[in-house]
Amino acid sequence: MDLHLKNKTALITGSTKGIGKAIATQLALEDANVIINGRTDSAVEQTIAEIKSNYPNSKVTGVAADISTADGQQKIFKQVPEVDILVNNMGIFQPMDYFEIDDETWDKFFKVNVLSGNALSKFYLPKMLAKDFGRIIFIASEEAIMPSGEMPQYSMTKSMNLSLAKSLSKLTKATHVTVNTIMPGSTLTEGVEKMLEDMYEKADFMKNHRSRSQIQRLIRPEEIGRFTAFVASPDSPSFSGEALRLDGGLVPTIM
Repeated sequence: MDLHLKNKTALITGSTKGIGKAIATQLALEDANVIINGRTDSAVEQTIAEIKSNYPNSKVTGVAADISTADGQQKIFKQVPEVDILVNNMGIFQPMDYFEIDDETWDKFFKVNVLSGNALSKFYLPKMLAKDFGRIIFIASEEAIMPSGEMPQYSMTKSMNLSLAKSLSKLTKATHVTVNTIMPGSTLTEGVEKMLEDMYEKADFMKNHRSRSQIQRLIRPEEIGRFTAFVASPDSPSFSGEALRLDGGLVPTIM
């Protein structure tokens, strides 16, 4: 299926591993001009090399920058002045006891998971509106609408992603620019795999900690990559201001 992404420029933050890498790979397969982002040159270069090795005709470049900092944001803006697709994927998570979370930790999660995506959206959205095409996608989590209680500082930021995306979508009325949020369920990324090894019995995680999941398995990053590529494409103009669930039936509501 041709998603008509040829020559579209896509910036995916936090794309050197996990969901971000899967999204970048799928967009590269769809012939988009993909920009990898991570905090270190080595991680960015390694990801570019891997994608190009697997898909020699892909068009992949990268920018190493910590976009939770003002300097990192300016580096991105200078090297990538305009994009057609912005995927605000970068984020951090960690199970924590609420009573042990200090204010510095709350500030860090807010800065990384919310303000970084807000800064990039504020920079790129006017340019998208000016040319009457663009896609901004926030990668949130089912924790945004169904907090497990295991990491309240993370759940808070994912709920904020939903609110921010909805607010930004109001600015795109009657244009070909859309802003949406995708909410994956528990996904088998490198970070989650380490968390399971450190804190849970991996084999029983879904049964004991995510029993409401209907698929009873961790979602694969490439599944999210394929769905995100569609939402990012010109073929998805009717998604606007949506919170799109990809949680394997984990959230028990019908909406």
